[in-house]
Formats: sequence, structure tokens, C-alpha cells
Amino acid sequence: MIKKWLLSLLGLLLVGAVSIFVYLNYMYEVELTELPEPIGQPRVEPVPSNWLESQANRLTEKAAFLKKHETAYDWFVRFPFSKTDGMPLVALKVLPLLAPNIWGPETEFGETFGLFQPSDSSAFPLPLGIGFTGLSSEAGAVPDRATFTCGACHVGRVRLKDGSLRQIVGGVNSQFNIVKFFVDVKKTFDVLAAGEVGEQRTSKIAEDIKAAAIRASKRSNIFFYGDVAFRGRKFDAEYERNQLALYVADYKKLAADFISYVDSFTAAYATYLSKTYGGFEKEMLAGLPGMADATGVSTSHGYEKANVNFIGRLIGHSILPDHPGLTDFMVVWEQGTREARWDPRSGKLIDGGGQYNGNIPIPIYRNIAASMTMGLDDTDLRVAAYSEELLSGLPSDPYPFDVNLELAEKGKAIFSRNCAKCHQPNNSRVYRSIGTDPSRSKVVNGLIMEASRVASLETCGPTTTIVMHGAKHRPCQMFKGQKISPEDRMRPLGDQWGGYNATALNGVWASAPFLHNGSVPTLKDLLVPSGRPNKFIKSALSYDTQKVGFALADGHDEGYEFNAQAFHALSNKGHDQDVVEDGIVYKLDWSDDLDSAAALIEYMKLL
Repeated sequence: MIKKWLLSLLGLLLVGAVSIFVYLNYMYEVELTELPEPIGQPRVEPVPSNWLESQANRLTEKAAFLKKHETAYDWFVRFPFSKTDGMPLVALKVLPLLAPNIWGPETEFGETFGLFQPSDSSAFPLPLGIGFTGLSSEAGAVPDRATFTCGACHVGRVRLKDGSLRQIVGGVNSQFNIVKFFVDVKKTFDVLAAGEVGEQRTSKIAEDIKAAAIRASKRSNIFFYGDVAFRGRKFDAEYERNQLALYVADYKKLAADFISYVDSFTAAYATYLSKTYGGFEKEMLAGLPGMADATGVSTSHGYEKANVNFIGRLIGHSILPDHPGLTDFMVVWEQGTREARWDPRSGKLIDGGGQYNGNIPIPIYRNIAASMTMGLDDTDLRVAAYSEELLSGLPSDPYPFDVNLELAEKGKAIFSRNCAKCHQPNNSRVYRSIGTDPSRSKVVNGLIMEASRVASLETCGPTTTIVMHGAKHRPCQMFKGQKISPEDRMRPLGDQWGGYNATALNGVWASAPFLHNGSVPTLKDLLVPSGRPNKFIKSALSYDTQKVGFALADGHDEGYEFNAQAFHALSNKGHDQDVVEDGIVYKLDWSDDLDSAAALIEYMKLL
């Protein structure tokens, strides 16, 4: 797919007049007026009379929802982004055998880059967040490929009072490090190559992987799949023998394709970092858990594919963003409170804030954009469609600790007065003046936008048909009774969308650390900016119930030091000065009223 959309892009570039028209259309098609105010009254939730009861009811509600939407949940956490692409599963599973110092023990595969085993009792051959093509293809027909799933980023964890870890579906995996995975694969290839270059390098790596796979199968005939059953499919010893035979029969090409993919991407990503992250390249190549520059990653895939010919090299850096787009992963539950609405005054869809800047109004296209981050040629549209079904109504997890309800009641009035108007459901407005680093809101230039529109249309157009729940479905034909226009697939950043959405705060406790770049560790630090730390431990799983945010606890060696002063896109400035609109002051800085800040924090635990 990427190859196709890049060819389309290059075709546009060859026709100068068309290119100029496209660019000017990008620059000037959007009105420069403010987006309309949200419809309806701000939502202020009541304080329950019994928090333990409310907590239990919400957990029961979420469990029932997941049970009712079991198929959509499976596609969200288990099924890979691609139907045919990715790393051969056989090769992936032997990485710990080939380089244990990089990948850790085979029984803990995934933990070095932040993935983990599911909390339910269902066995699975891969950590939660990696799926394989055998789940959705004919058994034994082709070698299985493995790629990431939505769950890699959007199933989080929190450590409870008793020390156990609770998984949070729709939350944030603050420990997942997608860049580290690719860099470590490249490191493994370099170790196996033992100094060889070119075809000799590729051949040496391929032979080592094949030999390791054969040794593993002799040690256990269920090494690769664990003899698991999933949704009526058996991945047993017979299935494993067939998969190993398919891999061995074509191992040279299978290995060569993925080696080329990893080598080319890591080189292209390094080029992007040198262009956009000057002075911070080393840290970005190490990866920041719980964060990603998704646009930078996806355009790096595009850059390395375009860089194979003269025209590609000519446009080169124009494919790569001029601004860093590093952001924290978002909580993705209750997307119905963030979805687009139809504005009859402008005749356009207005985004409700499904992502930080709100420039992709259609949920299915936001999900497609997320899957395109991997740079795969064959995106499985069903993943995006089922994810839309799941996330629209997926309940947020309740705050898992005690709440002072009397104090929360005081905080409710403060929230209603100062917070509810902006953070109400489906607020279409994009805020430019809250002082946060603007880089993420500028990351998509005209070239990227048009290429993304082409790619998304190729993946899912008005007539594209998939099968969901046994019936044919056209997920990209209509939205809210309106035909989906090209502009609705992606909006230009700048102008109306040159800022950040104030999203609904459902389950805000689980979205820590705060701001789009995760630079503020707790709600206390957000509301009392005078005390914000420039350095703190990020990606820990224990919880600070007083300040409301994740924190390193005694006895747990996890997380990394985050430095908000290390690079401008990590700045912890913003949301730190009172805002005045229509003569009304909305208080954001509570440094002079810590009691009210404490009450507000207590109420926000309930959301």
C-alpha cells in the first residue's frame, strides 16, 4: 500500500500544475474563523453516595461491555495490522535464542520493549499487543507474519494496593517502546552478521535464523504456538510443523525481505531525526516508552521507499515533517464523547477530539492512520473497523483507589465553574493559547496531508467492502448520514486545527502523565504549575493517590527519567495560566488556593 500511495504522490509531483493546485488548495481551503461552540450543556457528573459500590458497578459494566463486544475486542488486542505483512512469526520467536542479552529470556519475550502477557487465562503464543496473520487467514496456506496490534499502545496497567497489576483496556501502555523493538531487531541482525555486508550479511542472518528455528522445533514441537486454541482454531503441533516447513522452504526470501525492511526503516528514521530532532537524536533512537512520533515513523517508511529513485531523492526531506510530533499515547475509551458532529452552519464535520489536534474527524480514518504507522503494504481494514465499534462506547476504568466523597463534592462545583465548558464531550474547539509546545499541531505539512489522503482512500474508499460479524459492510461510505468527503479524511494542521483539543476527561486518572507530550506527571502538578518538576520517573506502574499520577514506588525497578528541559517538544509549559473568554475567567493556576486544588483533584478521580 505504501508503495502505491508513494507512486501516486510522485505522479502528482511530476505534474507541476497539479502539485501547485494541491498545495494551494491545502493552504487556503479552510476558513480562518473559529470553530463553532459545542452543542449542549457541559457535563458535570454527580458524586456517588458510595464510592466502593460505584467502583464495583463500573467494573461490572465494563466487563459486560467487553463480553458483549468480544469479537471487536479480539480484533483490537489480538489481530495484526496487516493481512500479509510483518516479520515471519518463526523468525520473531527465535530472537531471544539468538540474542538473549538483547531480548531477555524467551519466557519473558516482549518485556524488554514493554509488552506483557494478558491477564485473562487464555493462552497465546505472543505477548498482548502482537498478533499474527494465521488468526485471520487460511490455516497453513502461507507463512504466518507477526505485527503489532492496537492493544500494544492501548492496554495499560496499574499497580493496586495489594501489589497486583490490573490491566486497563483502552488505557495507555506507558512501557511500550516501539522504536526500541525495531532498533533491537537491527542490533540482532548486526550481531548475527558478524561483520559481513551486502548479500553475505543477509545470507548469514537468514541461515542463523533458520538453524535456530529448527533447533527450537526439535526441543519442543509446540515451541512457536504453544498448542493454543483461539476462536475455534487450533495452533497445535501439526499446525506448527506446517508453518516451520513453509518458512524453511522460502527462508532466504522471507528473511531478506524483513532484513531490508528493518535496515531501510531504521536508516530513514535516523535521517528524520537528524532533520527534526537536532541534539536529541540519541534519546529518540533509544525510544521513549509510552510515547511515539507516529507521523515521523510513518513518513520515515515513506521516505525510505521514495528514496530508491531520482525523483524520490529529489523531494527527499519534503516527505519528512519539519516539526517534531512526539506525543504520549492517548486513552481511547468512550470515543463517542470525542467523535465528530455535523455543523449545519458550515456544512462540515467538526471533530470532537479523537486525537490531540483533531484533524481527522472520521473515527475509521483515525484508526487507519494509526495502523499506517507501521509502513505495511497490506493494511487489514477490519482491525480499524472493529476498533471503531469497540471504542465508541468502551467504558473508562474507574479510579481503583479510595476517594474522599465529601471533598469531591466541593471539587464538583469548582470543576463545573472552571473546567467543564472546555472539557465537555464533543467539544469541537481547538485551543491555541494555553502555552504548550506547538510542534505536534504543525507536524502535518501539505505534502504529507495529500499523501495520507491518497493512502487512506486507497485503503478504504466509498465502495470498499469488508465482512464484519458475517455481513458485508462499507465502513468508509457514510458517517452520521453524510457522505465522507476527501477533506474529512484528514484536515490540514494550522489555521483552525493548529492547536490542541480539550478532550472529555473520562478516566482522566489513567491518562497521566498530562499534556500532549506527557510532560506533567500528576494532576497536582498540572493544577499547581509553580511546583512542576522538570525531571521525574515516567512509565512506572505504581500510583500516587494524593497527587494523582503514576510514580515509582519502593521495591519496584521500572520507568525512566523524563527531562522536560532536554528538548523543546518535551516542554512542561502550558495549561498554567488562567484563561479569559467572553469576560469570564477560567482558573487554571491554583497555586494560590491549594485547598481548592485538592478538592478539584478529588472530584476528577471520579470521572
